[in-house]
Amino acid sequence: MIFSELYSAYYNAVAWILKAAIDHPLSRGELREMVAKHAFGESVLNIEPALTEERWQLIRSDGTTPIQHPPTMPLTTLQKRWLKAIYLDPRIRLFTDEDTGLDDVEPLFTKEDYLVFDKYSDGDPYEDEEYIANFRLILDAIRNRYPLEISMANRRGRITHRKMLPETLEYSEKDDKFRLIGASSAYGETVNLGRIMKCKRCSEEVPIRLAQRAPFSKETVEFELTDERNALERVLLHFAHFEKEAERIDEKRYLVRLTYNSEDEAEMVIRILSFGPMIRVIGPQRFVDLIKERLNQQKSCGL
Repeated sequence: MIFSELYSAYYNAVAWILKAAIDHPLSRGELREMVAKHAFGESVLNIEPALTEERWQLIRSDGTTPIQHPPTMPLTTLQKRWLKAIYLDPRIRLFTDEDTGLDDVEPLFTKEDYLVFDKYSDGDPYEDEEYIANFRLILDAIRNRYPLEISMANRRGRITHRKMLPETLEYSEKDDKFRLIGASSAYGETVNLGRIMKCKRCSEEVPIRLAQRAPFSKETVEFELTDERNALERVLLHFAHFEKEAERIDEKRYLVRLTYNSEDEAEMVIRILSFGPMIRVIGPQRFVDLIKERLNQQKSCGL
């Protein structure tokens, strides 16, 4: 693994302990407190005795350390190459304009190294300056809880205006688009960012009723997964951000239940179909019918 909080927690916790021990002798209580803060709850059972019993010869019995300089954890070449590859993604500019300082490093991969075959080609314009400005303002509004005035084009191309209290941003991997989820009295609560032409901070207070919206309805789909060609790992990774359960049926088959927002149902159908015969949807019947309908549409198009 290139980056992992799990595997680096011990190193970071001990680094903090050594920095403190260079400054002054550590008591057991202080050492235990630092372990609990920078590692896991149960880590005190491993790190504290390893240090105090000098099995890790980093802390002396009097709480001092033979280390003279504070420890550092510079990035490895592999980590730098991974970061360089991430910074090549145009979506990174939505969050920062900072230079990576990695001009002398080759990226670990580029967009030419992989082929995405189940994504729409009309994604959001991530390099457009107006889009970037809108995205950053919306993100700030979500973090600081203030309403926005939004001007956008509807499906017929007409310009509409609304006041909205932003709540979350959501990214559709299938559509390659961001959507704004918020509260608005006169319009729907989901807005495609690509349709927003301009937005600004609302100059007046938004009525409380705008901030009250019904929660998304949740739906569940249940399917049988055949673990061939590493299908189980691919499915769990693909649906990592969904609430799910997986139950083993036998050596090769698993029963998987996924919970999703009802408005994402069409995308869920497409994503499940992308795994082909490795997945067989068994319920609910309404979702099974959607799968059949989609397959019939593909068949009629000669796909």
